[in-house]
Amino acid sequence: MPEPLTHRPDVLVLAAGGTLGEAWMRGLLDGAGRATGIDFRDCEYFVGTSAGSIVAAFLAAGREPDSGPEARAAKEWGSKAGEANGVPEGIPLGDPSAAEGGSGERGPLASAVGRIGRTAAAPFAPLALAGTAPGGAVARAAALAAVPRGKRSLGGLARLVEQSGASFDGRLRIAAVDRRNGKRVVFGAPGSPDASVAQAVLASCSIPWVFKPVTIEGREYVDGGVWSPTNLDATPARRGIEVLCLNPTAASRPLSSVSNAAALAESLALRARGARVRTLRPDSGAAEAMGHNLMDRSRVPEALAAGYAQGLALAA
Repeated sequence: MPEPLTHRPDVLVLAAGGTLGEAWMRGLLDGAGRATGIDFRDCEYFVGTSAGSIVAAFLAAGREPDSGPEARAAKEWGSKAGEANGVPEGIPLGDPSAAEGGSGERGPLASAVGRIGRTAAAPFAPLALAGTAPGGAVARAAALAAVPRGKRSLGGLARLVEQSGASFDGRLRIAAVDRRNGKRVVFGAPGSPDASVAQAVLASCSIPWVFKPVTIEGREYVDGGVWSPTNLDATPARRGIEVLCLNPTAASRPLSSVSNAAALAESLALRARGARVRTLRPDSGAAEAMGHNLMDRSRVPEALAAGYAQGLALAA
């Protein structure tokens, strides 16, 4: 049995995870919230990377992580999830066509998320560019300069984040990477470049060779997963603060070894600063539901239901 989740964490860290990682995180938060009574929107801080930045932004805006009635009705992830096609009431999903003005059958947010999901590369392949140590910035910059520039846009996602009302009110942190120098930038942190939440989310989700870099104050930014899948160490830590990290890639081969190593190193750094850290990865049911291609949109209903079931199991 998993260790029960008995109270709200001070900091919620939402990692990179592609289309299915976003669905799993949202489902887990919905299930855990309903089972424990915890309102994750009340966390003191949110740290989001790539797909996790979308969930973080909507939580910070006061939107519930609703996984939809079908996911909640499924007692096990496989029972009804394959039939799920409803519209979640909190953070909405949708068909990729809607991101460009098409007529998707579900809600609009996954329209933009789905565009990431349809890309073979996804937000995690950039991990191969360099390690997560700060000294790897030069290597990242060189690798980013060598790959073709992306041409596609995530404008539909920008509009939805803007409509959510999310703002940098001191609680939200979004990780991205400066394309020119390879360094991480945490939007929303003190001293970070001035940007809207929509700009920061787009930057954090911009896979370097697929999507256009996002220009903010004259600098180009790309996917935060280029630096780390979790960016746990970007947490505003103090002694005694409690951090919960959801790391979808930790159970997905061949990404799991890199993802777990990065999360462990960053957790140790936080613990050295006096923080208490707990990291959750997809359980066996969720890992099976998600498979090894975290960009497979056809598995979104299963990932939502599996995350919801895993969240329910966290109740004491």
